[in-house]
Amino acid sequence: MAFWLLTLALSLFLLAISIIDARSFRIPDLLSLPLCAIGLIVAGVWQRGPLHDYIIGAVVGFALLAAIGAWSFRRSGIDALGLGDAKLFGAAGAWLGWQALPLVLLIASVGGIAFVMLRGRGRLRDAVAFGPFLAGGFWVVWVWQHAGGLPS
Repeated sequence: MAFWLLTLALSLFLLAISIIDARSFRIPDLLSLPLCAIGLIVAGVWQRGPLHDYIIGAVVGFALLAAIGAWSFRRSGIDALGLGDAKLFGAAGAWLGWQALPLVLLIASVGGIAFVMLRGRGRLRDAVAFGPFLAGGFWVVWVWQHAGGLPS
């Protein structure tokens, strides 16, 4: 029962983040920061592994995308990957542990690339919000982990 309640709460957060990011290209701290905190609380209470794996996940998730975004901005002058994406990825690390972050990023990246390819060649340069794809990868890995498919 706890899994389903947590999944419902997570789903509502991720849905709200996805809708807001798709419309505004912004992920509000009001959603991403509590999501991260809740993830660490869940990890502390309902651990499937050492708590430090989730703390490392939050820190590394944020730091990785923040660094990629900063590097990209310095190279192109375009803020293509913002701190909202980094905070959301940090939240994924808090809920899933650092070991799951590569899979979340892979699912999100493949989803984003597929979306861009399917919507048509004439629009390849149009901006695409990455948050909904991160949210999707986050959700899939959460469910997969707890359905017995992935280690935490």
